[in-house]
Amino acid sequence: MVEYVWLTIAFPLIGVLINLFFGRLLEDAFSKWFKRSEVTGFIGSVTVVLSFLVSFAIFLQALGIEHFSHQVKLWDWITIGDFHVAISFLVDPLSIIMLLVVTGVGSLIHIYAVGYMDHDEGSARFFTYLNLFVASMLVLVLSDNYAGLYVGWELVGVCSYLLIGFWFFKPSAADAGKKAFIVNRIGDFGFALGIFLIWSTFGTLDYMEVFHEVGASHGEFASVINWVTILLFVGAIGKSAQIPLYVWLPDAMEGPTPVSALIHAATMVTAGVYMIARNNVLFAMAPNVSLVIAFVGAITAFFAATMALVAFDLKRVLAYSTISQLGYMILAVGVGAYAAGIFHLFTHAFFKALLFMAAGSVMHAMKGVIDMRRLGGLKDKMPETYWTFLIGAAALSGFPLITAGFWSKDNILVKAFELQQPNQAFGIILYTIGIITALLTAFYTFRAVFMTFHGEPRDKNLYDHAHENRRVMTLPLWILAIFSIGAGFLGLPSKLGLPNWIEDGWLYSVMAESHEILEHAHHFAHIGFGLEIALLSISAVVALVGIFGAWHVYIRYPQIAVDTARYAGRFYQLVLDKYRVDELYDTWIIEPGKGLADILAKIVDMNFIDKTLVDGSANSVRGLGHIMAILQTGYIRNYVMVIFVGIVVMGVYFFLL
Repeated sequence: MVEYVWLTIAFPLIGVLINLFFGRLLEDAFSKWFKRSEVTGFIGSVTVVLSFLVSFAIFLQALGIEHFSHQVKLWDWITIGDFHVAISFLVDPLSIIMLLVVTGVGSLIHIYAVGYMDHDEGSARFFTYLNLFVASMLVLVLSDNYAGLYVGWELVGVCSYLLIGFWFFKPSAADAGKKAFIVNRIGDFGFALGIFLIWSTFGTLDYMEVFHEVGASHGEFASVINWVTILLFVGAIGKSAQIPLYVWLPDAMEGPTPVSALIHAATMVTAGVYMIARNNVLFAMAPNVSLVIAFVGAITAFFAATMALVAFDLKRVLAYSTISQLGYMILAVGVGAYAAGIFHLFTHAFFKALLFMAAGSVMHAMKGVIDMRRLGGLKDKMPETYWTFLIGAAALSGFPLITAGFWSKDNILVKAFELQQPNQAFGIILYTIGIITALLTAFYTFRAVFMTFHGEPRDKNLYDHAHENRRVMTLPLWILAIFSIGAGFLGLPSKLGLPNWIEDGWLYSVMAESHEILEHAHHFAHIGFGLEIALLSISAVVALVGIFGAWHVYIRYPQIAVDTARYAGRFYQLVLDKYRVDELYDTWIIEPGKGLADILAKIVDMNFIDKTLVDGSANSVRGLGHIMAILQTGYIRNYVMVIFVGIVVMGVYFFLL
């Protein structure tokens, strides 16, 4: 079955072609029987479901096979001298788990979108973009070389622009799309430089060849590897929304909610984490760079969590949460816990897609209102949305023992605590930041639960019109809710004698070489049973304290929140204003950039390029033409005279010579 992995990309692309060229015609043809979104949504959903079925068949084929890895080459793409790039796919445990996440969660999001977009006239265009997004992400995760990775990397960037700005007639949506595209260009520039450096150093862009060269070099490429990993991480900072390039992601909420779920859960934002995990050998050989990566992830996780504490837009709370959870994943791969990072990516895809889609269900039922200050009391009006949102919130908060988020997040925190090199103190600092962030996460997540679904309705008119949504929207929520609980049991702590199928089984062969490098450097301390239990208990207590704190503040004594905001004063306003980072960028980067562009346009372009180079060249040619025109009199006697004079001059020249 692995030879047919290309079908996982082909099916969504077929959906793109059908909806792009025939979508509107099919909607009109079946308009008597179906809503517009049901026609094109069916096409888009079926193609992604077929892609998932192929992915699942490949997964079943790989089960039980040790060191499962296949390269499936379709054809040669670029051949210029020694430069060879093929359209070729790498099918191994890492790419398979990403296949399952992208196509599995993507299928549920497509099905949900059929109901969500039922009143939108642009549904054909929407599902075209959505299918293209899935296909692009699959190109990214399946390619066995950096050129294919880069193609997929850029395609998901283009699709994010199209989807975030889907409602382009809204200035805020159009601006958000442009912001996402431009901010990611900054990261992608560094990413491209990293790929150029890989080619110039190793003479190949094939993953396996590069990793083999690095493994056989005995430290010869240490300096180059540092630069390569730095540049690749710059790309990850943009795609995975880390400091300082995280600013595009909260504004991405301007797109339809299924877009938020797809971008923030299963596709684009996980690309940076996947890329680092795929290049685990390179990053394991760059410990200092990896330490910087870990601190960027930890600081981003904490920083975003503080903004989620005060946000009132339900989707933006989840957006800041996504930035924070991506910080955890980056922290994991930064300390060398690549399998732990992928495990959290895997579990996060389920509960974050669930939360976004449940938030979209609220938005759909409340006439587009998502401000939690106008919500409240919805648990009785929307019971299915409430219970699924509650399960997702418990998983995000790390509710102990029964949720996927608890096990995957705890795995990251333990790995951070175990960090030995270059200094054990760094591991303790990273763990401390991570555990404080976990407390904030539990608090702001259940703040959203209580403000949205509990208490008295704050807007009675809106509340009276609230209703549960169609089954096509609620069924995907229940499926994701099941995985938000069950997926965590695939990665239980092995130190407690429990089966960690993800780390010790499924992903072990992909990470084996980096494990050897880190073991040789005594990278981890490998704590004992008792300390593992203690850390597990701390994670459990922190999650429960955060949940109880949110209940205490927003249910029992809601005045506490009002008083705290008043007492905090300017600091509260600063956090509410997102630390004014956008204003800072606008003042120090965007406005000076516009000024420089204005100078270049008016002085350099108009005066030097237009007048001196372009107009000057034209005037010179025109002047030369006037001179030549003087010689063109039309009289034969003048031409004969010129020829005679020329002959005399040449004769004198050769005579004297």
